[in-house]
Amino acid sequence: MGKQLVIAEKPSVAQSIAKVLSVNNKKDGYIENDNYIISWCVGHLVELAPPESYGEEYKNWDNLPIMPDDYNYIIKPASKKQFETLKKLMSDSSVSEIVCATDAGREGELIFRHTYKMAECKKPFKRLWISSLEDAAIKEGFQNLHIGFDYDNLYLSALCRERADWLVGINATRFFTTLYKSASVLSIGRVQSPTLAMIVERDNQIANFKKEKYYTVEINCGDFSATSEKILNFVQAESIKNKCDNAQATVTDVKKEFKKTAPPKLYDLTSLQRDANKLYGFTAQQTLESVQRLYDNKLSTYPRTDSRYLTEDMEQTARNIITIIANVMPELCRNTEINPNVAVVMNNKKVSDHHAIIPTANIEKTDLKSLTDTDRKMLLLIAHRLISATSESFEYESTSVTLNCSDTEFKTVGKMVTKNGFRTIEENLKMYLNCKDEESTDKEEKTLPNISVNQTFEVVSSIKDHYTQPPKPYTEDTLLSAMERAGNEDYDTDEVERKGLGTPATRANIIETIIKRGYVERKKKQLISTEKGKSIYSILPEELKSAKMTAEWENKLVLINKSRYDTGEFMNEIENFVKHIISGTSADEKTKSVFNDREVIGICPRCKNNIYESKTNFYCDNKDCNFILWKKNKFWEIKKKTITKSAAKVLLSKGRVHYDDLYSENTGKTYSADILLDDTGGKYVNFKLEFPQK
Repeated sequence: MGKQLVIAEKPSVAQSIAKVLSVNNKKDGYIENDNYIISWCVGHLVELAPPESYGEEYKNWDNLPIMPDDYNYIIKPASKKQFETLKKLMSDSSVSEIVCATDAGREGELIFRHTYKMAECKKPFKRLWISSLEDAAIKEGFQNLHIGFDYDNLYLSALCRERADWLVGINATRFFTTLYKSASVLSIGRVQSPTLAMIVERDNQIANFKKEKYYTVEINCGDFSATSEKILNFVQAESIKNKCDNAQATVTDVKKEFKKTAPPKLYDLTSLQRDANKLYGFTAQQTLESVQRLYDNKLSTYPRTDSRYLTEDMEQTARNIITIIANVMPELCRNTEINPNVAVVMNNKKVSDHHAIIPTANIEKTDLKSLTDTDRKMLLLIAHRLISATSESFEYESTSVTLNCSDTEFKTVGKMVTKNGFRTIEENLKMYLNCKDEESTDKEEKTLPNISVNQTFEVVSSIKDHYTQPPKPYTEDTLLSAMERAGNEDYDTDEVERKGLGTPATRANIIETIIKRGYVERKKKQLISTEKGKSIYSILPEELKSAKMTAEWENKLVLINKSRYDTGEFMNEIENFVKHIISGTSADEKTKSVFNDREVIGICPRCKNNIYESKTNFYCDNKDCNFILWKKNKFWEIKKKTITKSAAKVLLSKGRVHYDDLYSENTGKTYSADILLDDTGGKYVNFKLEFPQK
């Protein structure tokens, strides 16, 4: 039997696997022994080819739509050496079987399959599917390798996602850039555009918000106060206040309820990113990068998960890790007895590809002080959540009291805590970090005295002024929540998988992309749309801004993975969507000037339209006109000159430009002359020399 070729996603993972399998003979691009060859990709080695690979005509951005029958792929130039290594290893006669050991998720599957197909490999392959890089998890994973083709639907889901993003992105970006004759590329995306739309719409709500004043009347009953309903009219509020001042209030109703709040669930990636943003101010990308490092260093489990539960066979593992946390992070467990209810975080039905994020047992033998401040804070948050999620419920007695004073109803609510439960763990964390949750909506809890129906109080009344509040700008916490819930309100609870905008693995990158494009900017924790972002939003048709439609597509990608939706049907939907956008959208003339901020270099001598500059030439804005001044051409290059912007401006305005240092090939010296525009209307523009009169 030949060797197994194990292909990991990155060198660090390959080294972890090599250690477990006792493979230590290092070569250029791989590690081997008598049984295994272990190599790695470097992220995506293979990517979709650019539009011009389908024909020279696609160099012209006006040639739309681009709808390949068969998609072309290329090897990324920076990854060519490692790809050639992998291709050579796959074809090696000593290799009888491949093991796909890329990250156990949709993109990891795509990375391996593209490499496997581009290398034209036909050898059988198996799938390593693990949620932790701990030695024990790797060892168990190799003892239970899956048949590679069992993950074909995951691959098809990834392939559809990749091609859908390419189709929408390439076509919409080219279409809107040319439609509005924009000086810069107008980047449009299947997921980024509806995400931008949510931010712009929130900012517009804030900008257009008109605050309204309203009033409440408050009666002071001695040991407690009670408040009226909202009153819009001051005269009415003053009338109630005057009637109640020094009057008698009678208790008409007392309701006592014993309530409990269940502990929070374990972290999936999105909920971890949200809490890290609230408590630490970390961006979603910073959180993803940090928890990925923790995973690579075997300190936490797989990060790109959408589950908040563990599988039922992990009970003892969870108990062991909780014991370890109590020992290595005692600051989390002060003032409470650790008696975990592990059953509440176990649910096989709510774990698909990966379980929730939890620490690994390796935290016991790791010097946590050696971690960066960011990674240590992240690990603390993940560990805290495992303790909190398995703690007791928060229990309290809630008392609601209704009083009547001068025919007006007043209410007050009190709370008496009977068991602090998981809140002790929450308080321990915030105390240790010396921070508080800025977004917390909890009001100060008050305890009411014993109150009974028909009890009366002599009261003093007052008027309180209030203003309606605008919605708050998005933070990464609230935007991630909105992205996760996008479109969900349109469905019944069990109707769909309900995945919202993007996936836990991609949402951070989507946020970073719209910031990088200059459509959104960070102001402390807030995400605010820029003028450029608002302008992009204003020209997009509703379909491209629709969170519901994008959420539906994401749901269908999940269904493809579950063999419940056809890939051909999905891609037809995407293609029809692109065709509809291109054929059904016209430019808004009022908005054109916002994007057409190109500098006019001059007037075309042929058709009198504007001349603009590109990287390689100066071109006429009239698509039917062939007038182009190429910055580099033979006539000018012989004289060791290029057509600069200033030269082009003079040529177009005066028809000639003067130089004192034109180079002569014959003499090797320089001379003075005018270069004249000698355009005869052909494909190429001609020039001639005119020498000064002696």
